[in-house]
Order: sequence, then C-alpha cells, then structure tokens
Amino acid sequence: MDAPTSDISPNAERALALPFKAEDLLAAMRPWVEQESPTFDASAVNAMMSLAMRDLAVVGAKVERIPGRMGLGDCVRARFAPPGAPEGGTLVLAHLDTVHPVGTLAKGLPFRVEGDRAFGPGLYDMKGGTMLAVQALAALAKAGIPTSRPVTVLLTSDEEIGSPSTRDLIEAEAARHQVVLVPEPGKGNHNVVTGRYAIARFNLRTTGKPSHAGAQLSAGRSAVKEMARRLIAIEDMTSEACTYSVGVFHGGQWVNCVPTYCDAEALTMAKRQPDLDAAVEKMLAMNDTSGEVQFAVKRGVTRPVWEPDAAVMELYGLARRLGGKLGLEIGHESAGGGSDGNFTGAMGIPTLDGLGVLGGNAHTLVEHVMMDSLVPRARLMAALLASV
Repeated sequence: MDAPTSDISPNAERALALPFKAEDLLAAMRPWVEQESPTFDASAVNAMMSLAMRDLAVVGAKVERIPGRMGLGDCVRARFAPPGAPEGGTLVLAHLDTVHPVGTLAKGLPFRVEGDRAFGPGLYDMKGGTMLAVQALAALAKAGIPTSRPVTVLLTSDEEIGSPSTRDLIEAEAARHQVVLVPEPGKGNHNVVTGRYAIARFNLRTTGKPSHAGAQLSAGRSAVKEMARRLIAIEDMTSEACTYSVGVFHGGQWVNCVPTYCDAEALTMAKRQPDLDAAVEKMLAMNDTSGEVQFAVKRGVTRPVWEPDAAVMELYGLARRLGGKLGLEIGHESAGGGSDGNFTGAMGIPTLDGLGVLGGNAHTLVEHVMMDSLVPRARLMAALLASV
C-alpha cells in the first residue's frame, strides 16, 4: 500500500509546480536532435557530447569529458553539488548515441511538429528524456529548490550497441551513488520501468568455398546460402521463454563470385536470467566445423536481467505518489529493449527507469514524442530529484 501523499516533501511540492512550457522544452531538445549522433560515427557522437557539455555548464554543472575507447565516442560526466559535498548521491544515467545514420534528418525524419506529436531522430530514444532531466535540474536551480542529494549526470556513447565500451564506467560510477534515475522513454500512459529483460548478442560467421558463379557454380559452397539457412533456424527457436532475431547480415563482394564469407549479428532476449543462460548455451552449441561450410558463433555483449526489489518498488511508490499530485496514474512494468539500467539494477542499486518522454516508434522514421507529455514528465523528474 502506498504511503499517503502527505509524505511528499515541501521541496517536491514546489518542484511539481515548476512553470515548464512544452514549447520551451521542445526548443531545448531541437539542437540535440539536429546534431545527429549514430553510435558508430565517433566524430558525430563527440560533436553531440560537446553540445551537451556546453548546455550542462550553462545550467551550473561541473563538467568533464571522458575519452572514448574501442573506436567509439567520448562520454560526459556532469556534477551538480555544492562545494564540499560528499561523493555520490543521485546518478542520472543516459546515452546520446542513436541508431539513425547521419543524413536521416534530411532524407527521412526531419525535426517537425505535427499536431500533438514532435518528430526527429533520437528525440524519443532518448535525447528528449535526457534534455528533460537537464531542464529539470536547471529549473530547480532557478527556483532555489535544492535536490535531495548531489546529482551526477553521466552521458554515454554506445548504449545502442549494448554498451561494450562503457559498461565498466557505468558500473563504477553507479557504485559511488545511492540512487539511479534513467530518463529512457516512458511506457504507455505515464508508466515507468522497474525491471528489464536480459539480452545477449552474438557475432556469426559462415565460411564457404569460392568459385566463379558463372563458369563453375557447382564447385563453390556459398557462405551466404548457409547463413540464410542458419538465420531461419535461429529465428525459429523463438519461444515464450526467449526470443531470437538476426538483425545484421553482410555477405559476398561480387555477384559473379560464390561468396566465401558471410557475417551476421543475432540477439536473444529473455525475461528470466536462467532462460537467457540456456539461450546462450543453445546458440554456442550451433558452432559447426564439420560441414563444407563452417559456422562460427561468438558471444558478444550481454545485459543481465534486472528484477525489481523492495528498494526499487519504494522508488516507484514515490514516483506514483508524485504523479498522483500531478493528476497522473503512474503504473510500472518490466520491459524489453534493454537499457543501461540493466547494469545498475542488477548491481542492486535502487534504479528507476523509463522516466523520459512519452511517444513511440523508436528506431524508425516515425519516431516521435507526445507534446502533452513533456510538462508533466519534466515536473515528475524535478520532483524526484528533489525527493530521492
């Protein structure tokens, strides 16, 4: 049973009344959206990080840049704390890389508003929610409303590919904090996320035998043909316990050559860690060097399952009570898709995810946010920062 709304602090009450305007919040998001930042384009991601550093410095943060590695972009850490404040506090954890290649703005998803929806690459996932957190911190400072703890904002560069170069940074930073808030997109009608499914990625390769496709087709053994067969077999393993999908496929170089190599990437997702562990074993067991075309499976990055505990549900209870003061009925759910909250939640650090904007169609050319979600979500974030 939730505690009564009377346990909401005076500072949180003031935060719930901050005078945000949807148009102003969207205007703050626009420069971030128009700085395209696909994960594998380190220079574009770094330009995005430079923009974020400036905006965070303007609103009063002590900002530092953390060099990237593995050929990926840099990260940014911003600290909002009075002099002499102890280490730790509340960590706002977000990423600024997107899946949209540079040129998406011009060719398929221009920034625009149509009715009550705003569109743009990365606006929903998750530049909009990240900017909401920045604007919430700025509004709290302007109104003289203190956060309940010192706040650190960590912006990472590779979440969309499973955070291979930043997981250690995320976990080290989270370990120094008492609470983690993740402004990934919200769910449904203002719901937040209190758990995440487990995810594993795999790198696949078939190796065949080359030949001239016109003169000696039968002499070759096609790596592409074998990968296509394996792709169907992998996706057909999907069950209620675990999903399997192949999302990247590269093979061959010349149409008149039987291809020697084909590479692909697969992803499995499960609600329970034992189911994911079984899926990993199943995928690795597919390694096959016995045939004329060899098949190799290598495990890639993994996100552990995050299941809510009492501390997470206490955080959710607070969000629900704050939402009630805004006239919102905030539910909660475990979600697929993965986020860096998987790591902090699995560490046992109280984590509340899905605190960003509402909208839909992430990773597509109709990705959008709902304009009428911006003000209540900004107020909710501000109130949480004043409370947790």
